[in-house]
Amino acid sequence: MNRKGGRGPGGLFTEVPPISYVWRTPVRRPKPADWDIPDEKAPKRLTPSMRAKLQRIVKRAPEVMVKITGRTKSVDHLKSHLDYITRNGELTGETEQGALLAGRVGLKDLQQRWADDAALDNSRRRDGSLSVNVILSMPAGTDEVVVKDAARAFAIETFGGNHDFVFVQHLEDKHPHVHLTVRSLGYNGRRLNPRKADLQVWRERFAGELRLRGIDAEATPRRTRGRVRKADRGAVLALRRRGVLPLVDRRAREEALREAREGKSGARSWEEKIQSRQQAIRRTYLRVAEELEGAGPASDKVLARELREFVREMPAIETRRHVLMSELAEFVKNRQRDADRKENFEGRNNSREGDQER
Repeated sequence: MNRKGGRGPGGLFTEVPPISYVWRTPVRRPKPADWDIPDEKAPKRLTPSMRAKLQRIVKRAPEVMVKITGRTKSVDHLKSHLDYITRNGELTGETEQGALLAGRVGLKDLQQRWADDAALDNSRRRDGSLSVNVILSMPAGTDEVVVKDAARAFAIETFGGNHDFVFVQHLEDKHPHVHLTVRSLGYNGRRLNPRKADLQVWRERFAGELRLRGIDAEATPRRTRGRVRKADRGAVLALRRRGVLPLVDRRAREEALREAREGKSGARSWEEKIQSRQQAIRRTYLRVAEELEGAGPASDKVLARELREFVREMPAIETRRHVLMSELAEFVKNRQRDADRKENFEGRNNSREGDQER
């Protein structure tokens, strides 16, 4: 199972890559994860960490969300943001030292301290950030107390040794979530500047803290679950709910229509890469299922059956362009059908009129 995946003509895999390929992120991690380290004595076998992750995936454990919502770049902006996440002091915030900020007095103390530190920071550029704002969220129905405890542990583990931070939980939304604001300048003089790989590590760490508290949670990339399309932004979803066509949708439709008119509806190189990667992922899952079905405990056979079912239920490999082209083709088909019906109807009427005249 730990075979290396060679590439043949066109970059396609000629051998099934190792199982960790299916849940490895497209970006390079700072260091290997536990599930990416094979057993030295039996490199072809699933390690306990690999098996546990695979079981969570096939059982569709809820995926955590860790997202950077923005950065504050001025004292006024920082104050505005802290007012927002605490609802002007109505919600209690908590700092890296465990201090609770209740009401406007505690909030003003924090704002003033961070503002004073910013004034003394001569190394910060004019457009440099004062804080990095993060949101940690779980699907509806997750225990909000556990989410808050996991968020606290995540923040202490990730930032507590080098950055001031404050976090506040919001419960008015159906998705329990925590707003975490981290002061950019660390105690060591370095600034917080997270990259995509860091965000993935944060997701995995937050999911791990939830699992330690009894909540099944995962932090896999979309392609692990067979999804190739990015989730739409919240602003785009809000416009659609209001019946407004977002600019991104209008441009995508215009491009699809232009390609159809110019006869350029064929697959793109990046779509072929997506197709190849998804096929490799599915083959890997099925190869693992085949090996699990061999000589082994009954639990392996159960996992193999669940894995095959998971692959069968994976969504179709289609990009946003595929969806738009299909919608356009269906639209043209419906228009042609309506035109044929109209032509047949008019033909029958003309025939009747001719019979009456005779």
